[in-house]
Amino acid sequence: MAAKDKLIVALDVDSVEKAERLIDTLSPEVDIFKVGIAPFTGFGKEILDKLSLDNKKVFLDLKFHDIPNTVRNAAREAAKRKVFMMNFHCLGGEEMLKAALEGAREGGGETILLGVTILTSMDKDEMGKIGLKGEVEDKVLEFAESAKKSGLQGVVASAKETRKIKEKCGEAFLVVTPGIRPAWASKADQKRTLTPKEALEEGADYIVVGRPIIEAEDPLEAARKITKEMEG
Repeated sequence: MAAKDKLIVALDVDSVEKAERLIDTLSPEVDIFKVGIAPFTGFGKEILDKLSLDNKKVFLDLKFHDIPNTVRNAAREAAKRKVFMMNFHCLGGEEMLKAALEGAREGGGETILLGVTILTSMDKDEMGKIGLKGEVEDKVLEFAESAKKSGLQGVVASAKETRKIKEKCGEAFLVVTPGIRPAWASKADQKRTLTPKEALEEGADYIVVGRPIIEAEDPLEAARKITKEMEG
């Protein structure tokens, strides 16, 4: 894939008008957009319709974590919408992850299903506060193995864990890395992050970038800078 095909832009904005402007502005450089919890709650149908009309791919980032039957139904409906990829918390267990796979197949689509390992805003101390003991990397690998065993095609994980995930689960097992910060951008609240170039060197298949692009004075130029950084 070309570098631009590995870039996912997070539409983390507070109105459908802003999201639509960003899609129009970034269309020459970006083909995959992430729709997360906040924009989906506020204007999900409108933005999914817009992306579909513009022939853009959707990463539906809702991190489902519920009983297996509920998750199966959610995956089926997303597959019917032909979203490109969607994700599920590995904390929900293998029965839930397998139900998600069944639901996606029932929906008849070719949606990529990803497990969510440990959020990139979390470190060992934060992980321990919710009862997850041990090192972050060990828990990420444990979740990745669980996702693969359940039939999912990949995981969402920090770029810093990508190489170990590939070693454990195989090169074909996808790793989507959020919280990517180009060299010229602030890390903000991300604790386990790398630059776009570093993430790809570690083996990431897709990188997710939000604020450095959508809050830039010139979002299209920011996206192009990141693509060039990925290529360089």
